[in-house]
Amino acid sequence: MSSTSTLSLAPATAPVATAPRSRRAVRTWLFVMAALVIAMVAVGGATRLTGSGLSITEWKPVTGAIPPLSGQAWAEEFAKYQATPQYKLLNQGMTLSDFQFIYGWEWGHRLLGRLIGLAFFLPLLFFWWRGQLDRRLGLSLLGLGALGGLQGAVGWIMVASGLQPGMTAVAPIKLALHLTLASAIYAGLVWLAAGIDRRRDDIGPARLSRTALVLMGLVLVQIALGGLVAGSKAGLTYNTWPLMDGSLVPTGLFSGTPWIENFVDNITLVQFNHRLTAYALLGLAVFHAVDARRRAPGTGAARRATALAGLVAAQAMLGIVTLLLVVPLWAGLAHQIAAMLVLGMASAHARLCRAPRAPAAALRAA
Repeated sequence: MSSTSTLSLAPATAPVATAPRSRRAVRTWLFVMAALVIAMVAVGGATRLTGSGLSITEWKPVTGAIPPLSGQAWAEEFAKYQATPQYKLLNQGMTLSDFQFIYGWEWGHRLLGRLIGLAFFLPLLFFWWRGQLDRRLGLSLLGLGALGGLQGAVGWIMVASGLQPGMTAVAPIKLALHLTLASAIYAGLVWLAAGIDRRRDDIGPARLSRTALVLMGLVLVQIALGGLVAGSKAGLTYNTWPLMDGSLVPTGLFSGTPWIENFVDNITLVQFNHRLTAYALLGLAVFHAVDARRRAPGTGAARRATALAGLVAAQAMLGIVTLLLVVPLWAGLAHQIAAMLVLGMASAHARLCRAPRAPAAALRAA
């Protein structure tokens, strides 16, 4: 990377030799951020599965970082929760100790979100000031930062949907949006990190690159559908496989009206769509791996495609186990975290398949 291509505030005489270290530092930081997002998704999943997401009834981006520190403060927070429909309809008679447990999950989820914001923006400012980001990377990171801010707002909109009269949980479509946006931010971090100073090997036909990109998009779609399954608790029904209610295509897929709302509110169709997309994803991943090994044997692309197919297969089996066991906490969390690992692998693979080719001389030397 030449000094003329950076957004640099550093003196013009800064040594060019520091660039490789700078790029490695940026790449490491982005991978650390990606790992933090996985942790955020895991804590969010635990918050949902323990029924803790509606325990904090206010959105205080700054002062909310401090939990209740006295008995009176805890009593006030508990009183706010006791006024919610979830408490009145599901948790009537909950003790203060029980409330503190669910409050801790939601508070930890929000605190981790604040820490991720600091871990993103402070190094971003530092790297930008040092001239260690080229213009395209810098603007891409600003875009991810904006998505992160939007994610916080979407999170509160999601929680607010569960505090409405008659509601005992958040709206499924808003939970799915919250999860999908977090996944998109994670995929973006991995995409940018994988592309820093990396060149792809000769992967053969251009369709391998296109298929890798389609796989990445399909994983995101599947995660969004999984969010709908989680939000509507569709995983607690039809706990058999491969049949649903004794058939491959269950009845009642479009029993609701208007028909478009079935895709969100009809738990039969919600789970059916998640299953169908899983089959499509697994089939495409296996096809891509076989194609890559035939068309570009011995390359990094072939190895990555094979690893991705293996991850997708493992995730599919974990999903089946989670369904058959009626979504125990450990299985639900494992399934959610594994989905992020699949997305990370798909994002890195798609990015490296689209990176500039290494010079022919370098390929021959390799």
